Amino acid sequence: MAFPCLRILDTTTVTPSGPALPQSSIPLTFYDVWWLGFPPVQRVFFYRLAPDADLPRLLSNLKGSLSTALRAFFPLAGNVRLTPGAASARHDIFYAPGDGVPFTVAEYEYDGADLASHEPRQVADIAQLAPRLPGGGALLAVQATVLRQRRGLALGVTLQHAACDGAGSTNFLHTWAATCAGAEPPAPPVIDRALIGDHQGLYDHYAKNMISSKELESVVKLPTDQLMATFTLSGDQLQSIKDAVAGQAVRRGQQPPRCSSLVAALGFIWCCHFRAKARSAVKAGGFGAETTHFSLAVDHRRWSKPPVPATYLGNCIGPAICTAQELALAGASSLLTACAVIAAGIEKAVAAPEWGTLMERIKEVAPTGVLSVAGSPRFLVYSLDFGFGRPVKVEIVSVARTGAVAVAECGAMGTGLEMGISLPPAGMKAFQRGASPMPSRAYRPINASKRSKSLICRRTSIHRRMVPTPTRMLNNHLIFFFENNMLTVKCTTTRLESSSEYQYLCITLIYLDKCSVKIGQA
Repeated sequence: MAFPCLRILDTTTVTPSGPALPQSSIPLTFYDVWWLGFPPVQRVFFYRLAPDADLPRLLSNLKGSLSTALRAFFPLAGNVRLTPGAASARHDIFYAPGDGVPFTVAEYEYDGADLASHEPRQVADIAQLAPRLPGGGALLAVQATVLRQRRGLALGVTLQHAACDGAGSTNFLHTWAATCAGAEPPAPPVIDRALIGDHQGLYDHYAKNMISSKELESVVKLPTDQLMATFTLSGDQLQSIKDAVAGQAVRRGQQPPRCSSLVAALGFIWCCHFRAKARSAVKAGGFGAETTHFSLAVDHRRWSKPPVPATYLGNCIGPAICTAQELALAGASSLLTACAVIAAGIEKAVAAPEWGTLMERIKEVAPTGVLSVAGSPRFLVYSLDFGFGRPVKVEIVSVARTGAVAVAECGAMGTGLEMGISLPPAGMKAFQRGASPMPSRAYRPINASKRSKSLICRRTSIHRRMVPTPTRMLNNHLIFFFENNMLTVKCTTTRLESSSEYQYLCITLIYLDKCSVKIGQA
């Protein structure tokens, strides 16, 4: 296999279309400023091209539509700087006529594994497809890379997070894509930073207590052998996780947490990631910590008083930092803990955000490692059609450096979520071994016949009184009956919606279509 080779063919500056826009200075808010120390967000969109695709015309259309989109999103063509003459260390986004976004056209010679695959791939092979931000405080850069061996195009977009959050950046991408495809673009952005009040003086507090480069080293790191892979959770799998969590809560006598599909997915990934980290560290002779931290962004637009418009271009998110201590346990016990902690963290971040101690809290948990989240299924990145089809794969390449989990709607399936994970080889292998939704240990299958699709389980607390009358249909999904003192359960669907004890008993059936299961009495 030849060594991957990226050739830069052309780099131009794309400016906003139409008459020159006036010079503008847009102040950063307290939501924006603490992102200044973090690396930019890098996304790569992989597209398949038709054999007769006109590449010169396609690239020209991308540039022209980018220019049109930048007219509405002109701050992204500017630069972040220290505000001249400010009494304290204030930053703003400064736009002057002639400012623009670097647009690079490249060609990638690569004959290895498909870069748009879900399987583990070398981060170094993908990272070249995302452009670097030029110096001087640039906020946005774009790179269109032709993948000739696979008749594809990789569209890399790099954005400084201090300019806007994921909702703002993907609104820009949807506007650009719709303009290029000749479709109706979304509503234009709202750029007025005066919508964000700062009655507590949070900007100055954050600016004085930003994470230093030394502290950031524990969060932002990239081993040379780092891998990237994507794991998908279907709608049925997400439902099974929710059911396992609810069933475990009932067994503990607890109120089940508010477990949305996103909370279920994040709770499951957190458990798998923690156990993978533990296995790798134990093999290396370390890992004594039992406490683990998780952070996800909460959009405060709708919760602000007054509410901030959904199309606001800027940051309006804050982290929900969650801490757990029981994730090393197998099965539904750790799932319940993770999902309950995440759900409670979101509720707290919405109802009573602790803005005044946010930086201190981040510095407190950063040295021990925090699994964070990048992206959201709400951004609909797989619907970004520039006129040559939807992307076959979307990667947030920057998670390889930050250690975050990249979250998106599932591009291959109609329902479900996909999670991008980046780990060293040993950690990736450990994660893959654990990344299969399993019921609690009491329900784990101990023998299986692939030929007959039958599954044998034992559970000491099964008694005849727990079983419905013979041949009774439960919710048109399960048929229970005794035969030769053996309970037989037949499943006629891949999704169980009942919250009964029988569903929890048969949670392992979620993944098996039209199978029979026999559970022996103790």
